[in-house]
Amino acid sequence: MGRRLSLRATFGALLLVCGLPFAHASSDPHTIVFGVAPGPYGDMVKQAIAPSLKEKGYKVVVREFSDYVQPNMALANGSIDANLFQHSLYFDKFTADKGLKLSKLISVPTAGMGFYSRKIKRLDELKKGDIVTLSNDPTNLARGLRFLQSLDLITIKESIDPTKASERDIASNPKGLVFKPLEAAQLPRTLDGVTASLVNGNFAIAAGLKLSSALKQEHLDENLKNIIAVRTEDADKPFAKDIVEVVKSPAYRAVIDDPNNVYGAFQKPDWMTQAGKK
Repeated sequence: MGRRLSLRATFGALLLVCGLPFAHASSDPHTIVFGVAPGPYGDMVKQAIAPSLKEKGYKVVVREFSDYVQPNMALANGSIDANLFQHSLYFDKFTADKGLKLSKLISVPTAGMGFYSRKIKRLDELKKGDIVTLSNDPTNLARGLRFLQSLDLITIKESIDPTKASERDIASNPKGLVFKPLEAAQLPRTLDGVTASLVNGNFAIAAGLKLSSALKQEHLDENLKNIIAVRTEDADKPFAKDIVEVVKSPAYRAVIDDPNNVYGAFQKPDWMTQAGKK
């Protein structure tokens, strides 16, 4: 009995240490498991991408993750087949830092970061000591600081690459604001206790915030548009090519442009804007 209990405990520990996923990418080439973060991109897969993939004979499974780390790790280890949750800048840094062999397929319409508040109506109401929360992952922290600089609330040291800036690189903070970096998914919950928060669009929507309720919305450069990623070894496989074909299809655009859907407030990638002019 003692030996059996010991073996069970050891096996249980191995499960925890290895972090075995609850869902696996299917060995069936006609099943595609998409990883997403909370927010609208899971809905985008279900509403705008999955129907056309199903017409092509695929079964589509959507698996939601709670943070910005797991979707890439799960993709790299084969637990999922594709993910849609991150912009190009984050993808480039994360995959380089972790040494992951992942590739970008195509960019999609994206909800920008917003400056949200339940305490003030205008930026000129901000005062010394007011707390502003923002994302703590390095890429989105730097992005938030650039957003604040565009609003003339701070300046970043000229000697610093603005895509790598942190709180230590703030050169001036004329209003004397206090910045508190936190996990991105937690930011909407801070709005009742702080003056303002810089919330990524997907988490704003997941928390029931209207994009139009932000005091200010960032303008998204192309490298801040979200992308669909796959393992590099899969980038030329039929399922990956079919995903790209679907995203470029009239059916996908029809869902995005439908005024009854949330995507109308998203900023389109350049390829989609240019295609719409033809």
